[in-house]
Amino acid sequence: MLDIRRLALLAAVLDSGSMTAAAEQLGYSPSAVSQQLRRLEVEAGQPLLHRQARGVRPTEAGALLAGHARHLVRRLEAAEADLAELAGLRRGTLSVGTFPTVASALLPLVVSRFRRQYPDIRLDVRSARFDELMAMLESGTVGLSLLWDYEWNRLDPAEFSLTPLLDDPTVLVVAADHRLARRRHTTMSELATEDWIVRAHDHPVAEVLERSCRAAGFSPRISFEANDYQEAQAMVSVGLGVALAPRTAVTTTHPDVRVLGLGRDAPSRRILVAHRQDRLRAPAELAMHQLLVEISREYQTRV
Repeated sequence: MLDIRRLALLAAVLDSGSMTAAAEQLGYSPSAVSQQLRRLEVEAGQPLLHRQARGVRPTEAGALLAGHARHLVRRLEAAEADLAELAGLRRGTLSVGTFPTVASALLPLVVSRFRRQYPDIRLDVRSARFDELMAMLESGTVGLSLLWDYEWNRLDPAEFSLTPLLDDPTVLVVAADHRLARRRHTTMSELATEDWIVRAHDHPVAEVLERSCRAAGFSPRISFEANDYQEAQAMVSVGLGVALAPRTAVTTTHPDVRVLGLGRDAPSRRILVAHRQDRLRAPAELAMHQLLVEISREYQTRV
């Protein structure tokens, strides 16, 4: 059986770029690192590293094992986190993951009520990108996390326990002097001639736009790619184009934009709370879970 400590060492070497850097990071000597990795290569029965004058790079087998090693290390960290919870070493602290749009809309309501009801529990709230939230859940860094998905990329319930909280509709953002600004609702077919502002870097709302326009029989003409929703709203406000956004992303609106409903013309996203199925759940975590469910129902009826 492969040695887990040597596997972790392999991942550390590849992540840091050299044996020397990994040795310094882990408190080993470079020769000890080299020796352990050669033993791992014997265990694996094939070379794992290409040793170069400046650093190392993985063989195909090395890259494969390093990927498994990172997963195993996260699971071991998760085991330690569970043991710490069981022993009471984290009593009084609850770690929660979230993402920016829901952190600026729904979560403050939950945090406010939680702190009133449980003033002795310290909340550690971490906002991150989707992949980071998944990694934090897997490792036990957070006990539960808010996540989202769309109908074409549903989260796998076999990976985490998932509780749907609310549907977050996609809305249209237009300038205050736009021809549709006085309307409360519109349809995608009315927007075929518009220029569009969209989130950059393959953001999910870009796919929402593409799918919505395609269903309405046209292709969107992109005028600007924004790095966040505040930037998108600013560009909309000066007439550079119109934009789609989840409603939670425009809870606070620019003074010179208006928000219109699109009904079923644009897909909504699902907001969920997730936790690891195999994780021991502390009472504070269960209380937070219950508040998320309750306040999400209240929030859904208000927006």
